[in-house]
Amino acid sequence: MTKQDDYTIISTKNTFMKSVKATILSILFATVFLGSTLAQTLQMEVLREIGAAPSAERIEADITTLVEFGTRHTLSDTTSDTRGIGAARRWIKAEFERISADCGGCLEVFYVSDVIEGTRRIPEPTNVVNVVAIQRGTADPNRFIMMSGDIDSRVSDALDGESESPGANDNASGVAGALEAARVLTNYEFEGSIMYAALSGEEQGLFGGQILAEYMKENDMDLKGVLNNDMIGNIQGINQVIDNTTARVFSEGTRAVETEREGNIRRYTGGEVDSPSRNLARYVDKMADDYIRNLDVMMIYRLDRFGRGGHHRPFNAAGFPGVRIMETNEDYNRQHQDLRTEDGVEYGDVLDEVEFDFAAKLTGLNAVVMAGMSWAPSPPAEVEIEGAVRPSTTLKWKALDAEQNPQLAGYKIYWRLTDANQWQKSVFVPADATEHTLENVVIDNYYFGVASVSKDGFESPVVFPGPNGSFGD
Repeated sequence: MTKQDDYTIISTKNTFMKSVKATILSILFATVFLGSTLAQTLQMEVLREIGAAPSAERIEADITTLVEFGTRHTLSDTTSDTRGIGAARRWIKAEFERISADCGGCLEVFYVSDVIEGTRRIPEPTNVVNVVAIQRGTADPNRFIMMSGDIDSRVSDALDGESESPGANDNASGVAGALEAARVLTNYEFEGSIMYAALSGEEQGLFGGQILAEYMKENDMDLKGVLNNDMIGNIQGINQVIDNTTARVFSEGTRAVETEREGNIRRYTGGEVDSPSRNLARYVDKMADDYIRNLDVMMIYRLDRFGRGGHHRPFNAAGFPGVRIMETNEDYNRQHQDLRTEDGVEYGDVLDEVEFDFAAKLTGLNAVVMAGMSWAPSPPAEVEIEGAVRPSTTLKWKALDAEQNPQLAGYKIYWRLTDANQWQKSVFVPADATEHTLENVVIDNYYFGVASVSKDGFESPVVFPGPNGSFGD
């Protein structure tokens, strides 16, 4: 055989092997693609099912019951079975227990309370009591996403615990939403845990949230996000705008617990709009776009309404990510008002002004967010970034615990222009990866983050690199 013949055989063999390899890779890619497509299709179906499941009729019934307690003021009667905050919180606890009975005891239902005194709005010793229900995860039971509403109501005088204070929208709507979300989500099992909370003392100084946040820190509970629902049932604003297609999500920028060192890092690397709370808000926005019909989320880059505070704030103060979900158009004549009519204008937070279909829609938004985060692996921890004066950008992160995250398929590297509201581009890397380099993507021009992805296509919120964006260990 000549050398030319030998070369020809070798060349033919190499061509054949390349063809085989290409075919194998094509098959593998097709298998992965089809598997991924099927998983995403199933994901979309189940989340859309969850988003549409909340019942406006059940929410109306729950709000009606809460209104019928007359007043739920923090300083109101605690011994009556029919009136005051004591009767209201016992009914809420009993309702969570009924939901638990329907799912074979899948909820842990209990009170978390403390005595508050000597403050401007709680001058005398008062037991501030929260009602909590936990749906434990199957793989990572100490990881939580929480939906909360506020039990208490008030009229014009913040210390008036006697007058009629229906609090239909503010905030029986939030509590009714939490109850209904529990009815929907207890039909499913999740890897992570879900907490439903009815908080007290909101109108008196956000004490219920403070008490529960301290309880969770003391018990080393890994809270990845708080969805505080305060007023989710009104569609007509004092500005005469009527709109049932939008909702607002408020979130802090710079973390309340940021240290001086962390602030200095942020100054040079960015992150003012990428706190875990802010990326939780982005997650809510994306879930609304993907799974809730006819609902657009307005992300407000502010802790809460101008100069005001909500019950996610004490969780932020304790270092937990948290956002406020609420209606877009408020009617201030229906908030914190004595029941009356003046100059033809009706005042008071009454049942007739609540839009129950809208409350159900926002409840569905909460439900898909909690389901998505609880089915997804935990958000990546210890995310770091490198790339100064280089043509490419490298992200690194700590490998997730396999026992706690058996559903982990891999991670997505996200990036966006620095003035973009939402993440724009992404690339997937497998579960065994703990770093990835984006070739020829210059670090100076974008913001970056990492999300974990399940085998069924569920994603965690995106985690911005460094302490500014951390969701915890």
